[in-house]
Amino acid sequence: MYIKDYSDALNKIIKMQLKHLHKEFDKLQRKHGSKNLDSIYGCGCISDPDVCFIFMNPTGRNVASVKTWNGLKAPWIGTKNSWKLFNSVDILSDKTLDQILSKRPAEWDYDFAEKVYKELAEKKIYVTNIGKCTQDDASHVADSVFKEYLGLLEQEISEIKPKKIISFGNQVSSLFLGQSIKVSETRKQTKVKVIDGKPYIVFPVYYPVGQGMRNINKAIEDIKFAINY
Repeated sequence: MYIKDYSDALNKIIKMQLKHLHKEFDKLQRKHGSKNLDSIYGCGCISDPDVCFIFMNPTGRNVASVKTWNGLKAPWIGTKNSWKLFNSVDILSDKTLDQILSKRPAEWDYDFAEKVYKELAEKKIYVTNIGKCTQDDASHVADSVFKEYLGLLEQEISEIKPKKIISFGNQVSSLFLGQSIKVSETRKQTKVKVIDGKPYIVFPVYYPVGQGMRNINKAIEDIKFAINY
């Protein structure tokens, strides 16, 4: 059940999102995303986070992508597997994970979504996607589409200034770093991405959601290595 008065929640969202970028993301949603769904934006600690996670792109499984959702539009709301991952690498509490696992997607409300992301923000974590274009399903998105988001992603990163970046999967890592990446060959290796003259340490790891679940244990191992690097 959604809260009736969410004005306070929306004010708090500004502290966890770069809201001034949303208009540009929404333009690309209209061009590349589902016409029935909204963009999903990066969220979490927006001031020098310890880690920035870069996933691929959202899908309609995220309950915040529907146009009637007026709360926090952030990655993975209403899903479960990614939160299991965050719990496995010690950035989400057992208590919060238990609450997530007990909820059906429609049982997420604005307050709970904010509570979850506030916990990540307090752990100095920021979560985003290379593309914010929400699709109806997990169909493949072409490199050419993600490339249209790269400039905005770089701006996003230059503003939050994360200490480390974890990029998920071959496609995301290759596009973000501008070089061919095979995560199976770069495990526990650092790469460098220079944005506005500032070098950022990047760890490419296995994509840990969907079909990537077969590599979940390797992803957890490598994420822990990166966090403690």
